[in-house]
Amino acid sequence: MSERFPALSRILYVDDEPDIREVAKIALEVMGGFTVHACESGESALALAPIFKPELILLDVMMPRMDGPETFAALRQIDLMSAVPIVFFTAKAQRAEVQALLELGALDVLAKPFDPMTVAQTVSEIWMRHHGWDG
Repeated sequence: MSERFPALSRILYVDDEPDIREVAKIALEVMGGFTVHACESGESALALAPIFKPELILLDVMMPRMDGPETFAALRQIDLMSAVPIVFFTAKAQRAEVQALLELGALDVLAKPFDPMTVAQTVSEIWMRHHGWDG
């Protein structure tokens, strides 16, 4: 089967909660086969993203110092990151919050807590939809 879109391989996962960060990293690597670099803050994401060159960024909304939307805006100012798709993870998945994040330019918004057994498949489906696959 030939794919009509590029395969997703490198994901940057940004979350200030160490346990969630580790579970997500393992789930995405083991279940999805992705190369995942996880970092704990918006500041570390800004430093790492241009070096790691992710194809997709998974970004927690609520983080201390620099929250998800602030990190999103700062990433968009980096030439290499200006067009990288970003998916937010949030515990506040109410319609208004989700809509506000989508209006910022997020590719999608996923609710936390997430299911470690299905998160890689969900991320893959978002990636495929982004590239025109309608399943």
